[in-house]
Amino acid sequence: QYGDRGFTILAFPCNQFGAQEPGTDAEILEFATSKYGVAFPMFSKIEVNGEGACPLYRSLTAAAPEADGKADIPWNFTKFLIDRDGNVVGRWAPTVTPEDLVPEIERLLG
Repeated sequence: QYGDRGFTILAFPCNQFGAQEPGTDAEILEFATSKYGVAFPMFSKIEVNGEGACPLYRSLTAAAPEADGKADIPWNFTKFLIDRDGNVVGRWAPTVTPEDLVPEIERLLG
């Protein structure tokens, strides 16, 4: 919806939450595209918590911890919004839908 305005979603599969992503990168991509019509970039499976957390998620969680101060990702589909300069604008719980973020996205895109 906002791609022509420079916005995109980036997906990072993770199997640290109830083993929901046990497949290979190719299997995860096939599932996401065939079942949900995903058209945004899907990256290789990563870890987001613990000693094996990828550097990107270490940076994201440090910049935007949970409201209670915890940095760990509690469940799949935690969302981060990043501005054009790479600044973390906010972090949202897995229960927040992409549609809920429309006002924030539109504000960022001007």
